[in-house]
Amino acid sequence: MIRTVILAVNDEGLESQRVKESILEIRKLLNPEYFFEAEVLTVSDQQALIRSMLRKLSEQNNVDLILTTGGTGMMIKERAPEATKEVIEREVPGLAEYMRIVGMRHSPRSLLFRGVAGVRHRTLIVNLPGGPKGVKDSLGAIIPAIIPAVEYLLEHKQVIPEVFHS
Repeated sequence: MIRTVILAVNDEGLESQRVKESILEIRKLLNPEYFFEAEVLTVSDQQALIRSMLRKLSEQNNVDLILTTGGTGMMIKERAPEATKEVIEREVPGLAEYMRIVGMRHSPRSLLFRGVAGVRHRTLIVNLPGGPKGVKDSLGAIIPAIIPAVEYLLEHKQVIPEVFHS
């Protein structure tokens, strides 16, 4: 099981309709046979607060994957990528690059998505877009890569049945 935390970056918190819809999309995509939702948290869109939350979560031994949603656009206050870059030890650029490529099929605005992905300790951290459509397209595209990535971080401990490996 991949122990997952969903972190919504939004000044309105979990009361925001957009945040609720994005979290719902994430939950739809995370097959409960392979992903265990440990927590859903929210943090204000302030770089220091995001950074602190990511550090705290990734230092726990019971979190394999942190999915952030929101704070990845072009607005000045959107700082999730900067906070993530300060926390990660190794970047995994292919995940964010592929999310942008997939998004381009639907809208050229996906090129403005600034999300990043990387590793801190044994935790994979992935920034997702803030809107439900962007979450659906982006996370849907990279889930096949997330599973083996987490297995590598856990030193090849199998998190899903062998039949799904190709």
